[in-house]
Amino acid sequence: MADRRTFNVVILGVGFLFIFTAFTTCGNVEQTVVKSLDNDTFTGSGYHSLGIIYGIFSFSNLLAPTVVTVIGPKVTMILSGLLYSGYIAVFIIPSTWSFYLTSVLIGIGAAMLWTAQGHFLVENSEASTINRNTGMFWALLQCSMFFGNLYIYLDWNGKTEITDSSRKNIFLSLLVASVLGTLSFLVLRKSHQEEEMLSEEEGRSLLSTRMMYKHRASTAMQDAKSEMKTILQLLKTKTILLLSPCMAYSGLELSFYSGVYGTCIGATTQFGEAAKGLIGISGIVVGIGEIVGGGLFGLLCKNNRFRRTSVVFLGMVVHFIAFYLVFLNIPDDAPVVFKTTTQKTPYLTPSVSIALLCSFLLGLGDSCFNTQLYSILGRVYAEHSTPAFAIFKFIQSVFAAVAFFYSGYVLLMWQLLLMIILGFTGTLCFFVVERMQNFSVEFQEY
Repeated sequence: MADRRTFNVVILGVGFLFIFTAFTTCGNVEQTVVKSLDNDTFTGSGYHSLGIIYGIFSFSNLLAPTVVTVIGPKVTMILSGLLYSGYIAVFIIPSTWSFYLTSVLIGIGAAMLWTAQGHFLVENSEASTINRNTGMFWALLQCSMFFGNLYIYLDWNGKTEITDSSRKNIFLSLLVASVLGTLSFLVLRKSHQEEEMLSEEEGRSLLSTRMMYKHRASTAMQDAKSEMKTILQLLKTKTILLLSPCMAYSGLELSFYSGVYGTCIGATTQFGEAAKGLIGISGIVVGIGEIVGGGLFGLLCKNNRFRRTSVVFLGMVVHFIAFYLVFLNIPDDAPVVFKTTTQKTPYLTPSVSIALLCSFLLGLGDSCFNTQLYSILGRVYAEHSTPAFAIFKFIQSVFAAVAFFYSGYVLLMWQLLLMIILGFTGTLCFFVVERMQNFSVEFQEY
């Protein structure tokens, strides 16, 4: 039984590794790819596409648990994987309508995929194995930052223009990776818990398949209504209201490191022929920062003397250093130029070393905020963790969507300033929440 569950967790991680090798790489380079298209009929924007994805994702999260309950996590993940593959395929023969249609579909698919993943991981874990299984899955998922971005570096290094044949080869490779990840879900085995549920349903006076799904749908709708009430109640609590600026900031910086910063590097005239290849290296270095931060703070925070506030403060300092260096090193018009490279000159002569250091700091700082937001929500809302995490993902995704929509129009300096203001406010609010929790514990002990 344990072997079957471990097998399922490993296959789950491998499936996500392949799918997100495709999607993470695509998100990192798509605005640069769109800018390079020699196609007068295509009027899409990579920023707008990512904004649509995160916007639809935020609202679809509210309905996803019902769908997963009715059709099961395995089928949900297969269908969602096909939607991811469809989005990647659009870049092989791009057209504006299919680009935006698949952006909507992948937003829905993302909500279904992540809800099903959580459901399936819990189904295949026990109290004694959940930490190990989550760690295994997370480690495999983080590797998705490496392979696709490495391909981008090897293929684009030394090129100033991305040809149609180069684009097609890259996205065919990413499509194959996404399809392989989706197909890997076919070999997932039923958990013991799921087998018991199925035998119970089959034994219930041999109900027809139609009746069985009706029963599941009815139960799922009741659960969804109950969860929605809980979400609305939690939204009124002081803790969620205070943590909202920090959650919102995590959405802004998510959009910046995952889509905007790579585009800025690729558009920087002073990097010359190395600019396009550096987008891939930047994506890899962001991933290294994420892994270092996640591993380091996961270990440090087991020590009670190392408080959550220390990690969040470190995250704020690391990000502010990165923003200042980006401001000095990258031209101000880098996010907004379309058909040309940058025209403005930054304060420093653009340095590849500083650009990649910023990539690492962005990944490291992101892991600081995300790990501690999950930690404090898990502690404060131990009995209502699912609705609390749903609120976090909703706020984060809405602000990521907003950021992607304005990124193509607002100069780099103002984008950085907005993140600094919200990051500082969010950190202060996090400190207040942590102080409230410590005071509450001290009061109970007294």
